[in-house]
Amino acid sequence: MNLYGTLIVLHLLGASIWVGGHLVLACSVLPKALRTRDAGAVRRYEEGYERVGIPALIVQVITGIWLSHIKLPDPSLWFDFSNPVGRLIGIKLILLAATVGLAIDARFRIIPKLSDENLVSLAWHIVPVTLVAVLFLIVGASFRIGWMY
Repeated sequence: MNLYGTLIVLHLLGASIWVGGHLVLACSVLPKALRTRDAGAVRRYEEGYERVGIPALIVQVITGIWLSHIKLPDPSLWFDFSNPVGRLIGIKLILLAATVGLAIDARFRIIPKLSDENLVSLAWHIVPVTLVAVLFLIVGASFRIGWMY
């Protein structure tokens, strides 16, 4: 396998872990935790998932930047929305900024005060992060299938 193929496989593996983990959290763990008002269930899931999820996100960022450079070597074109490849790269970078912003807010404002009573405030972060993760996947697929070209 060549470098490009290796980068794609690593990027897809990271995406599988990131998107899949957030879908499990949002569609399975979170609803049950909200019903039973058990913030500990979310905390336990997050503690286990972060050991795999954060490295997966880091792999995605590294491989994503590398792949972007292969597809469009001039970073000044990465937000050129008149260029189909630049548009996709730009959208993915915007989604990354949204993910980082939500993660920083949750990590420093919500998680330190997380309790059974304020679990809903964390849900307001889990749902958008999951939606952004799914959008990442859709935009990434667009490189191959051309939905956003």
